[in-house]
Amino acid sequence: MEEAIKKADVLIEALPYIKRFHNKPVVIKYGGSILGEEKIRKGVIEDIVFLSFMGLRPVLVHGGGPNISDRMRSAGKKTEFVDGMRVTDEETLSVVEEELQKLNELIVEEMSDIGGRVVGLNGRSDGIIFTEKKKAQIDLGYVGDIVRIDQGVISSELEKHKVVVVLPMGLGPDGKGYNVNADEAASHIAVALGAEKLVLLTNVQGIMRNPDDPASFISAINIKEARELMRDRVIQQGMIPKVDACIEALVSGVKKTHIIDARIPHGLLLEIFTDQGVGTEINH
Repeated sequence: MEEAIKKADVLIEALPYIKRFHNKPVVIKYGGSILGEEKIRKGVIEDIVFLSFMGLRPVLVHGGGPNISDRMRSAGKKTEFVDGMRVTDEETLSVVEEELQKLNELIVEEMSDIGGRVVGLNGRSDGIIFTEKKKAQIDLGYVGDIVRIDQGVISSELEKHKVVVVLPMGLGPDGKGYNVNADEAASHIAVALGAEKLVLLTNVQGIMRNPDDPASFISAINIKEARELMRDRVIQQGMIPKVDACIEALVSGVKKTHIIDARIPHGLLLEIFTDQGVGTEINH
């Protein structure tokens, strides 16, 4: 009986959040590094389908970096990164899109299998993400900076109460496809939709003052503090684009942003529906 009462308490705690976020878009970015772990992926997929049944309007933007790198290695093609960006020639571009498409189809299939209403969309061919060629010290090839999001097709599918799964490829002014950063794509899509939340799922707990000290975990931080931590090099490496994506989204109108560990069972639900949360919330 006590166990049942505890479960009821959890549901009651979730009620104000369910009410507040009903019919509101929530954009979730799921990183490629943890997409390959089946148990974690299936847990995340369950959470997203649950959000949809609770009346939220989830959009999932996924990466696929490790799958792309594996495929390049098996083809004997060298992968080169500059400042975290994959140098993308025409052959690499084709591999990028093929691998992202496979992952997109896998996620859509697994969501459908547990009863989710879901649609997969391609940022390039479905006319969602528009880019210009990224300017850098060396030519990165087909790597794009996002200049515009056309959210029409996403909004239309959300109106049908479908989960929307977007693969982050962009369309350039030359009519060709461009590789784009998935964190950046999720941030821009969240802004275009006027999303209530942007949630970045990763494989670390969140922002830490000292990566080797679990007690240094930061549960909430504002834009000014986040910028200071980047300036002081407390936030480094792969966390920088995530924090940048959160700041860009907040500055452009998204209400709240979160960085959470996808390895925590039902971490997404705990972050959205409980007072305490489990990750780092970046707010105004």
